[in-house]
Amino acid sequence: MRKITTVLNLVLLLSMALTACGAPATTAPVPAEPAATEAQAVDPEAPAEPAAEVPAADPYGKYDEAIVLTSVRSFETNETLPDGDTPENNQYTRYVKDQLNIDVEYIWTSSTADYDQKVNLTIASNDLPDAMVVNLSQLTQMVQADQLADLTEVYNTYVSSSVKQMMDSSKGIALDAVTFDGKIMAIPALTVPDDGYQLMWIRKDWLDKLGLPIPTTIDEIEKTAEAFVTQNVSGNDIGTIGILGPQNGGVLYADFQRPTNGNFAFDPIFSAYRAYPGFWIKDSSGNVAYGATQPETKAALAKLADLYEKGLIDPEMAVRKDSAAPIAAGNVGIYFGEWWNGYWPLPDAIKNDPTANWQAYAVPLDEDGMWNPHQGTPATSFVVVRKGYEHPEAAMKIVNLFNRDESKFDLTKGSLANEVLRIPQAMYDEGNVTYQALMDVLADKTNPEDYKDPKYAPYKLLADDVTKIKLVKLEPIDNMDIQYWDPQADLSAWSRMYSILVGDGAIYNPIGGSDKVNVVFSETYATTPTMVDKWVNLKKMEDETFLKIILGQLPIDAFDQFVTDWKAQGGDEITAEVQATVK
Repeated sequence: MRKITTVLNLVLLLSMALTACGAPATTAPVPAEPAATEAQAVDPEAPAEPAAEVPAADPYGKYDEAIVLTSVRSFETNETLPDGDTPENNQYTRYVKDQLNIDVEYIWTSSTADYDQKVNLTIASNDLPDAMVVNLSQLTQMVQADQLADLTEVYNTYVSSSVKQMMDSSKGIALDAVTFDGKIMAIPALTVPDDGYQLMWIRKDWLDKLGLPIPTTIDEIEKTAEAFVTQNVSGNDIGTIGILGPQNGGVLYADFQRPTNGNFAFDPIFSAYRAYPGFWIKDSSGNVAYGATQPETKAALAKLADLYEKGLIDPEMAVRKDSAAPIAAGNVGIYFGEWWNGYWPLPDAIKNDPTANWQAYAVPLDEDGMWNPHQGTPATSFVVVRKGYEHPEAAMKIVNLFNRDESKFDLTKGSLANEVLRIPQAMYDEGNVTYQALMDVLADKTNPEDYKDPKYAPYKLLADDVTKIKLVKLEPIDNMDIQYWDPQADLSAWSRMYSILVGDGAIYNPIGGSDKVNVVFSETYATTPTMVDKWVNLKKMEDETFLKIILGQLPIDAFDQFVTDWKAQGGDEITAEVQATVK
């Protein structure tokens, strides 16, 4: 796989093109060579009669007879579905049945935290469903094990015009990630760059109550968390959590294989020390090295251990079953999460306390006033089809369907995470374009009718968004505090609008200014040969050591022994492979 070398100075301000919905056509097989006409049988030189026009394959074509597609899926354990609905049977599975005549049968479901592990076991046992979603490492392993169907013809024949335009907008990066020996072996996601950032979400109403400013540095965040805890600003009998942490099975930070995996993690604290423990970076000598072995990571771990010892990080970190629960209960002051948190976990918090003023900021800044977020490759998850499945095009049709019709679903009856074969499908600049459109409509610079212009057709949710923004956003339009919103008018619309204007707004209007943003990319997002055999054990050692350091179960100097062991147990070999790849 090619190394992704595009470095974006300010990725949050860049634009690319998005998807346009494709028009359905009629399904037909590719015809065989035409038989000779009666005239040609008599006279071979006679001109051939015009061949009948062959309709193109339909990217949304419904099967005449029902087919079965087996799969697996993850789900948020705290999500509430309507009575009678389950992770296996809901508005999304029924939509696939209605539109495509595909019966989706889940072999197993799991919590989001356990999904990767269960997929790994499924791959190892070769007991594969017909189609499923995997990460980059798993995709590489399955290709090497010859477990996957070649989807080249499927993609070229059945990809919808909207999905193709989206893929093309990545300048080849998305398809390169799934092309092995010239064959397309998976359907890649295309995530917006916004998904790679983790922001500080904070109870601004608590800041106002205590007369505190917005904290922008590690030291200021520590002082704010201390005030929240010592003054028990939540008023809860069990006390206030200053800074929330990952739940049991969660991660401490994202990594190069899962660069958008960061809700409730500590990525922003690491990046304030210019530490990127899950990424391949350039070290102080200019050589490619694994971030978890660098001195900056040790410094960040020492700070996290200090915050935990002082009781400013959730005492139940890594033990708690569900980190979203104390947010809903109004017991948390600060956590780090994605721009889309208006979808989850904030709706439950607002239902329970309409005054809970959760706001997002692009902090903490480092000692030079820089915000140093990391970024991932646009393709972070992939739909794969097992080799030998009779209907490999079914997976492509399902991806096309949800790409086209995503805005039709009622998110109060199940989040988009319930989509069958869910992979993000969005324009690279979708968030930025949508944010600006919503602000322009609110300011009456434009009106919803303007966004029916064909140039906006690739933005699949935009036409719906601009019609709903004034329903949920109240005056003044430039104040995003919760009292200037009306979630009850349309909770589903509020979830999206709040995510864009508050979450994305923090990215597009960084608190330190756009010239104070330093976006860091991993030097590679690929899996090397030695990683296939040794990475699982190395990552387990890394995760266990770092967690124990933060919890005070190991001294900070245990980091040095970890580095020695990591190198000796395959790390040096993997590093050499990575260095050879990125030269």
